[in-house]
Amino acid sequence: MTSSVESVPAMSSSTTCELSIVMPCLDEAETIEICISKAQGYLAKSGVNGEVVIADNGSTDGSQDLARALGARVIDVPTRGYGAALIAGISAAEGTFIIMGDADDSYDFSNLDPFVDQLRGGADLVMGNRFKGGIAPGAMPKLHRYLGNPVLSFIGRLFFRSPIGDFHCGLRGFRRDCALALDLRTTGMEFASELVVKATLAEKKIVEVPTTLSKDGRTRPPHLRSWRDGWRHLRFLLLYSPRWLFLYPGYVAMAIGATGLVLLGSGTWTPGQGRFAEGLLVAAGGSLIAGFQAVLFAFLAQEFAATERLLPPTKNRLRHRISFESGLVVGVLLFVAGLVALIVSLGLSTGSSPTAADASLAFRLGTCAVVVIVLGIQVALGTSFLSLLDLRRLDSST
Repeated sequence: MTSSVESVPAMSSSTTCELSIVMPCLDEAETIEICISKAQGYLAKSGVNGEVVIADNGSTDGSQDLARALGARVIDVPTRGYGAALIAGISAAEGTFIIMGDADDSYDFSNLDPFVDQLRGGADLVMGNRFKGGIAPGAMPKLHRYLGNPVLSFIGRLFFRSPIGDFHCGLRGFRRDCALALDLRTTGMEFASELVVKATLAEKKIVEVPTTLSKDGRTRPPHLRSWRDGWRHLRFLLLYSPRWLFLYPGYVAMAIGATGLVLLGSGTWTPGQGRFAEGLLVAAGGSLIAGFQAVLFAFLAQEFAATERLLPPTKNRLRHRISFESGLVVGVLLFVAGLVALIVSLGLSTGSSPTAADASLAFRLGTCAVVVIVLGIQVALGTSFLSLLDLRRLDSST
């Protein structure tokens, strides 16, 4: 293939590189040349000062030599993974803007004007949308087209209120300084979700442009593994949204448990025969405890993620509203109240026969007392952990 290096505008040391076209690469000898040539052709045609950066992930088929022969800058990335290659490529890029895309000839690097125009217009992240631009026959497996991508994109929009309709389009552009500020960390395919999620949470300006997807030019199987990588995307979305994984289910469990505890514990509702109602009372107490634990964990996970810069700082941070002392006082009061009720229930149970009304009252009171005691312990321990996160943050900032 004829090199197109001569057609790329030369940049002097005083010329600012406006655009870096970054491609992750792992054994793409069959298609790397056509991708680089298209990218260089775009730079020459548009007059954009730019470069082509190949983030090589350990190719053994000579992809690096082919890229260097065409004048692309090759970055060797020893850490395996789609995300690892792109993070290294982004760090090494010199452009103000970056457009990333796979080196398998499935995306058209010769037509990047929609991305550049939006970036010049102030967008922080420009996502391609293959469903709006067109998917060529055979370019995307039916499993991905009709299940994987739509479902994961819907979950991303639901969890994070993202405006993106195609979360996993591999052709996207962004400001380099914006990407670096997001502190991207995932090394696998879930990098595609991380970039969108973190940009959304950081309230960056995100837009979408239609793009096309062609059948890639490789004869070997793709690196993507449908179920494995699909699960990694879903796991990432769940872990980065403690509300949907812990908070909302926890609220539901707490509501069910608290309602059952009040109705069954007070004797207002006594369904079934024999000990059935007492069994439901125990189940309601367990539901309330489990739900509270899930809600507490959601808050702790959010605080930990913000402290470790995995997520941007939340507004009205929980630990700014709840002090260690106030949480400890509430926990102790609940514990003491539950302990008193438990002692009363034990007194009632020892002074009555197993079939007496007092025995049933003692069981209901004792069950509720144990639940309150456990909740008091959880409040005290949760507040203590929040205080540890606060100390960790102070240590990391000094």
